[in-house]
Amino acid sequence: MMRRPSSRDDFEVAIICALPLEYDAVSLLFDELWGEDGGDAFGRAAGDPNTYRTGRIGKHAVVLALLSHMGKASAAAAAASMRFSYKALRMVILAGICGGVPYDGQTEIVLGDVVIGKSVVQYDFGRKYPNEFMRKDTAEDNLGKPDKNIRNLLAVFNTESGREKLQDQTAYFLKQLQEKAVRDQLKYRYPGTSKDKLFESSYRHKHRVSPKCICGDCHGRMDPICAEAITSSCDALQCDERYLVRRKRLQKQDGQEPVVHIGIVASGDTVMKSGEDRDRIAEKEGVIAFEMEGAGIWEEMPCLVVKGVCDYADCHKNKEWQNFAAATAASASKAILEQYTQSDRGQKGQFLVSFGRNQSFVGRETILSELMKRVPPVANKDDCQRTVVEGLGGVGKTQIALEAVYRIRDEHPDCSVFWVPTVNAASFEKAYRDIGKQLQIARIDEDNADVKRLVQTALSEESSGSWLMVVDNADDEALLCGDTGLLAHLPFSKKGSILFTTRNHEISVRLDMPAESIIHVAEMGGEEALGLLRKGLKENQMSNIKATKRLLDFLANLPLAIRQASAYMAAKQMSTLEYLELCESEHRDMIDLLSRDFEDRYRYKEIQNPVATTWLISFNYILQHDKLAAEYLQLISIMAEKDVPRSLLPESAGRLKAMEAIGTLKAYAFITQHEGKDSFDMHRLVRLAMRNWLENKGELKPCVATAIHQLNEKMPFPRHENKDVWMEYLPHAQAALEFPEHAPRNQDEAELWAHAAESLHILCQYQRAEQMYRQALELMENVKGRENPSTISIMNNLASVLIDEGRYKEAEQMYQQLMELWDKMLGNGHPETISGISNLADPLSRLINENDREALKFRKQMSGVDYANLLTNMNNFANTRSRRGDYKEAEKMHRQILELRKAALGKDHPDTLSSMYNVADTLQKQGRDKEAGELHQQSLTARERVLGKEHPDTLSSMNSLALVFACLDRYKEAKRMHQQTLERRRRVLGEDHPSTISSISGIADALFRMGKYKEAEEIHRQTLHRREEILGKEHPDTLINLHNLASVLASLDRSEEAEQLHRKSLEMRQRVLGKEHPNTLTCMHNLAGVLSRLGRYEESEQMYRQTLEMMERVLGNGHPNTILTRDNLAKCMRERRKKGGKSRMSLSRLFGMG
Repeated sequence: MMRRPSSRDDFEVAIICALPLEYDAVSLLFDELWGEDGGDAFGRAAGDPNTYRTGRIGKHAVVLALLSHMGKASAAAAAASMRFSYKALRMVILAGICGGVPYDGQTEIVLGDVVIGKSVVQYDFGRKYPNEFMRKDTAEDNLGKPDKNIRNLLAVFNTESGREKLQDQTAYFLKQLQEKAVRDQLKYRYPGTSKDKLFESSYRHKHRVSPKCICGDCHGRMDPICAEAITSSCDALQCDERYLVRRKRLQKQDGQEPVVHIGIVASGDTVMKSGEDRDRIAEKEGVIAFEMEGAGIWEEMPCLVVKGVCDYADCHKNKEWQNFAAATAASASKAILEQYTQSDRGQKGQFLVSFGRNQSFVGRETILSELMKRVPPVANKDDCQRTVVEGLGGVGKTQIALEAVYRIRDEHPDCSVFWVPTVNAASFEKAYRDIGKQLQIARIDEDNADVKRLVQTALSEESSGSWLMVVDNADDEALLCGDTGLLAHLPFSKKGSILFTTRNHEISVRLDMPAESIIHVAEMGGEEALGLLRKGLKENQMSNIKATKRLLDFLANLPLAIRQASAYMAAKQMSTLEYLELCESEHRDMIDLLSRDFEDRYRYKEIQNPVATTWLISFNYILQHDKLAAEYLQLISIMAEKDVPRSLLPESAGRLKAMEAIGTLKAYAFITQHEGKDSFDMHRLVRLAMRNWLENKGELKPCVATAIHQLNEKMPFPRHENKDVWMEYLPHAQAALEFPEHAPRNQDEAELWAHAAESLHILCQYQRAEQMYRQALELMENVKGRENPSTISIMNNLASVLIDEGRYKEAEQMYQQLMELWDKMLGNGHPETISGISNLADPLSRLINENDREALKFRKQMSGVDYANLLTNMNNFANTRSRRGDYKEAEKMHRQILELRKAALGKDHPDTLSSMYNVADTLQKQGRDKEAGELHQQSLTARERVLGKEHPDTLSSMNSLALVFACLDRYKEAKRMHQQTLERRRRVLGEDHPSTISSISGIADALFRMGKYKEAEEIHRQTLHRREEILGKEHPDTLINLHNLASVLASLDRSEEAEQLHRKSLEMRQRVLGKEHPNTLTCMHNLAGVLSRLGRYEESEQMYRQTLEMMERVLGNGHPNTILTRDNLAKCMRERRKKGGKSRMSLSRLFGMG
């Protein structure tokens, strides 16, 4: 049932009646009356003369008032006084009787119908002139429209469905009223259609045969009649029924069901008893009824006039219909209240909360904002709203809930708040008993009272108003769930809301609520954590900002850990730096600090405060009750903190058992699962505590071995095609490899090092990849030996990393070692000693030729050899030769490998296409651009078909083909293809991938060749800066960028700047690539050109000669770069001679003509 108001401020609805008969009818429809003998239970304000009756009608607390007199003045005075006593009123119904206009413009109005006033006209307020009366009709004189609250209600009633519902409910409550009138059952009975008489408006109510009175002289509307006739009935006066107006509604039905009419009501201080005046005013003002009090209340309070039609406001009116009309008005009033929505400000709720407001509370605004949207009962008017705040123990769930309820108290003062701790059954029972006492529930204090049922029943009544219940620490499933569990005694009301806090997610599931109603609480943000720490310490204890932030990071921004740490530091007068040093010194010190208890007024005394103590107890509990969950917990603690894939957890016990074990860990909030992801997170401090627990028990090493084995089983060797898979495992592989003292030192570990290394290689983290490959190589050599395919594979991949680091010489040396190892493996028992890659090609080709008899013996001897791996080693070795500038030899090797791969793997195998690309690349570097272009086009077409348009290898073919277009002077095509490649590389590889930057550099090169030097300069500067940051200043690709920028500056006639950059580039290339590398020679050539532009012909000629001599030796006489250098040297010699200088060599000798 509805909670009884505590004061007059809790009332929002009032009903005012002008006549006792109206008052009596309304009183019968109260569902509950407060006060002895129906008297006034709440008193009145000083100076208020009104007498009130209070009680409940439906879901509303209602105050009822009876006017001392009829009329506007009495009504206005009573309304003014009521406003002082009941300040929260938002709906005042003036209920009673009225005179009806026979027609409302659309339908007939008959006696017993109900009129609801949408506005009120003071028809007798105006000026009386000799010949007429003029009503005051200015804006100041007219009564205003009803307030928005009432207008919205009237809008509903004006709809067909709203009107129908209102009429049905009015009829229902009328019947209820008639049945309730026990003392006088006939009083509110429908008088009958025969008693409903409407005479023509001009037909006078007077004596028909009475020579003794003045009625006989009455022949017109202005003629008087006698006093006796005025008070007599139509039957007594024998009014002629031939003058009755035929009413269609009365002929269609024998009984009477009230019809509700909404329109304008005329209000005045006179009783309207003239049919002709009635019709005249109705026509002029559009009114449908006449009454006497509405104008007095209308502007004092938000008023709705609800009147039952008891007569037709003519001279034939009588009192026979008044009681029935009063009853229909009262019934309609109750029907209106059934559809009226109580506002949220009308009542002041109870506030029973175990703790005071936490003055040290900081942050959590995002979560609180979400709670303030969900938790107030008004958030869901169709259900009893349920919300869960869940998270790891110590994350601050209770404190968030506590802050939320204080905010709700301030924002929703009408909402009661009840705090119910569920630490144990006794705490729940005590909280419920306290609630029962506050609500004044009957029998709540009796010894044998069923407290839980009584409170549940009381709060389930919507009349209890708006309420929020906080069920805190709902962690114990056995205590809460089941038919006799505490959750079975929670109330349900559409005006109610329940907020749970729990560390046990299984409780959230048992509550059967949508996922969006479960709010997970993680650790605090950095600024929030800093604010919380500042609440417990003095500023001088936090003076070292860096140490303070490191400490918070160490504590993982866990509120309980921060409170615990600040309490210890405050007690010992210790700085954050000193405390951090203690935490980082040894694990045991850290665990000891996390195990110390402290005083906290905002936590329950029954619950232990130390973070580690709570967790260690939980660890042991899980170990005893769910061994698979314990194994999972141990395994996950070896992984990285975030996104541990479910696939890493072994399911040897079956899928169901695995899911149950995961559910146990999630229920304790030791792990959390990402929405839409099949992975888990573990809190940092839980992870540290778990690792410490394993070490203390001597179980860390086997656990690390298990984790490494699982990772090695699940993590594939990284390639672009499976990037989504290995990226998921990479952080966990890195984490599992961080235990050198507890590592298994086996093949699993070596292979995992290699997998992690190749992952970083693909991600362009070359230095870290090299370090990991060296770790893998050392371990694999110890486990398997040097002459083993697994060891060789690691060496090959390490050499590839060295190439990408630009360390070509070291890479070549490692490939030489690889060839020697293959030489030993293939030469074992073979008559031919194979000493190089060229020699390897012949026996391999024989292996592939199925019809070669000689191959049979060799194939038998070579059983077990990984030919694909061997070919990859050969391919990479050839690439190294190309990077070192030995293009001819590299071309020869790549052509041999291409043929071998075609025969062994097929012409469309990705490795075969790589060889085709490599051949084209060596052709391009030799200046054979047309041949290179044709082969690159074949490579691109095949790669698009086999690998797809956005595969990195396909994009490499596009990039190289664009470079060839530029060399062939097809600049626009080159630029367009570079732009397409760039767009795809950005999408596939990312903005900062070296290949993406190469595409940007390619665009700059195309712009340079098109003569757009300023644009080219800007882009080259950007790419140079990015390459220096990502690859380093001495990486070969960075040096290419530096060289290209210098060339652009030279074309812009900024020769001095160009000279400086060329010299810098030359010095670095000589050191990194060697003095005779083709790229070094290109740099020498361009520097010579800049010197010539500067008029320093002697220096230029000398530089050209040195460059030409080395190019002829390295590239050959026919290479385009050699030819270009020879031509430019000749030009320089001519220019020098023009200036009077002498050259050491004649031009004819230069071109071999003398």
